[in-house]
Amino acid sequence: MTAEHEARKLALIKRLRRVEGQIRGIQGMMERDADCESTVQQLTAARRALDKVFYETLACALQQELETGTPADAGAQAKLEKISSLLTKYG
Repeated sequence: MTAEHEARKLALIKRLRRVEGQIRGIQGMMERDADCESTVQQLTAARRALDKVFYETLACALQQELETGTPADAGAQAKLEKISSLLTKYG
């Protein structure tokens, strides 16, 4: 496992822990009958954070798939890196 891969994994775990805290906070908001709009804002933030983890993990899966290819896949590697970047940036 490369240092870059390990750093990405730790960043994703950290993000998931923040989402976990957000979800607990949302549960508390609902238990206290908090304003619905405030609750929706928090739900949206948590959903976006989960989406980001999803797209980064999907990009990782694509990267792993390409790494099992042949060395002649260098052009495909560059394309995959571009797609991975787009997924994590805009996903």
